[in-house]
Amino acid sequence: MAEQDAPNSARPAGSNGRPLAERVATRLFYPTSRPREKALRESVSGEVILVTGASHGIGKAAARKLAAAGATVLLVARSLEDLERVAAEIREAGGTAHVYQSDITEFDAVEALGQRVLAEHGRVDVMINNAGRSIRRPIDKSYDRFHDFTRTIDVNYLGPVRLLLTLLPSMREHRRGHIVNISTWGLRMPPAPRWSAYGASKGAFDIWLRTVATEIAADGVTTTSVYMPLVHTRMSAPTDFSGVPGLTADEAADLICHAVVARPLEISPWWTGAVQAFSDLRRGAAQRFMERGMGRRSGK
Repeated sequence: MAEQDAPNSARPAGSNGRPLAERVATRLFYPTSRPREKALRESVSGEVILVTGASHGIGKAAARKLAAAGATVLLVARSLEDLERVAAEIREAGGTAHVYQSDITEFDAVEALGQRVLAEHGRVDVMINNAGRSIRRPIDKSYDRFHDFTRTIDVNYLGPVRLLLTLLPSMREHRRGHIVNISTWGLRMPPAPRWSAYGASKGAFDIWLRTVATEIAADGVTTTSVYMPLVHTRMSAPTDFSGVPGLTADEAADLICHAVVARPLEISPWWTGAVQAFSDLRRGAAQRFMERGMGRRSGK
């Protein structure tokens, strides 16, 4: 699901509408890397880059930055009107953008999308898997809502798998290509209350991509998993994250550009490795912390 910037009318004035304390916390705890303009241009000029969820938020911001650096961006999302608006902005700024309306949950249409972009552009050099759906709901509110799980798994896992099954043969044949997956820092943390549908679906694609990466590396195809921290967008807006440090869509797009240029295996907040190690070594303690602490607060 495409994202857009969350309203921040309740935020005190400051850089990007954020108070100083929040901006400092963001710099300390979250990755905010951005490539130099020259490095970005050298990396993406003339490249064909497909961005899902490109109509709003992170996807829109990333597409604009990549197009400004000389990439041909293929904009994918459900809303044709919104996509046309993004494409027009890119073209007015001198960039190249093509619109592809598609619902990532319609698997036959997604396969056709992959075949169409390959037929029209000859290749996809970089695929940015940004589209996503987030649901935060306690399990007792989902007893009669099985679709909470099917719709998250379709958007966050099965849809991008279907698209990559179409694009990967071409990447491997050309012996070049890069896949950037916008994941979540939640996968580096102990499972948190109310996030079962979202966490499971994001985790499924994360494991799938990292497994596939071991098979395609010999063919020159690389992957980057971006364990994105909180980003204040339309997708995160339904949950009250006011006062919680978070990136803007523009800062998140800088991380994506860094992933495209440097191609690291992963990008994650610096402290999540230690948290994940503790969670793996002391799973019982981590579980009890979530049950007694966050679980209790979650129920309020």
